[in-house]
Amino acid sequence: MIFETHAHYDDEKFREDYKEVLADLPKKGISPVINVGASIESTKRTLALAQAYDFVYAAVGVHPSDIDGLNEETFAWLTEQAKQEKTVAVGEIGLDYYWDKEPDVQEQQRYWFARQLELAHTSGLPVIIHSRDAAEDTMRVMRKTHAEDIPGVIHCYSYSPELAKEFIAMGYYIGVGGVVTFKNAKKLVRTVEEIPLDRILLETDCPYMAPEPHRGSRNDSRNIPYVIAKIAEIKGVAPEEVEETTRENAFRLFSRISEH
Repeated sequence: MIFETHAHYDDEKFREDYKEVLADLPKKGISPVINVGASIESTKRTLALAQAYDFVYAAVGVHPSDIDGLNEETFAWLTEQAKQEKTVAVGEIGLDYYWDKEPDVQEQQRYWFARQLELAHTSGLPVIIHSRDAAEDTMRVMRKTHAEDIPGVIHCYSYSPELAKEFIAMGYYIGVGGVVTFKNAKKLVRTVEEIPLDRILLETDCPYMAPEPHRGSRNDSRNIPYVIAKIAEIKGVAPEEVEETTRENAFRLFSRISEH
């Protein structure tokens, strides 16, 4: 069975058929699935999905591009949701300077990133970190908040192999999805080559980032075997080893989910 660590089945792109897609996942050998909040509203939808499906779990958090929805009141609500039985992580949280260039917006991102890291620490939950065009500040905020004491994953990893090793030294996992199959993904391929398999997690970020040969179409968890095949090729191991090791990694990190 494949452990899907990062999906967005509450997304608008699944509005018409999410029930059919989710019903099909265990039949295709995919379970469990972590649905990841990106805003206060999507976190609400994520929690509802986790309640509706046995094999779906929730990550609660606010993506850096959605922090305008965060204030003391909504943060207090988020804090309460971290206590829910099927909440297994705080995420996705972090920094995104690709979309947000304004210095004051970036400062607000850093503030809420630190607050949500602290929430994970006090809740005893791991974090799912989004970091785009913000490597230096991501590491700075993490060091300042003693993120080495908070387990987590750097989702949709896009930086150098050297930085990946720094994150791993802090105890973090590296999230690998469809991008690894892209022809222009040389840096990610090198990262996968150089880091241990026991620090890699499988994810889709669906409906985004569909792997080859489906690049550009709506992604879902049934495409993970393409990612497994590519990692296996890079590492020179059998796909079964990739599937099994990444599954063990995910259960180790998201320890609120017990393997039945």
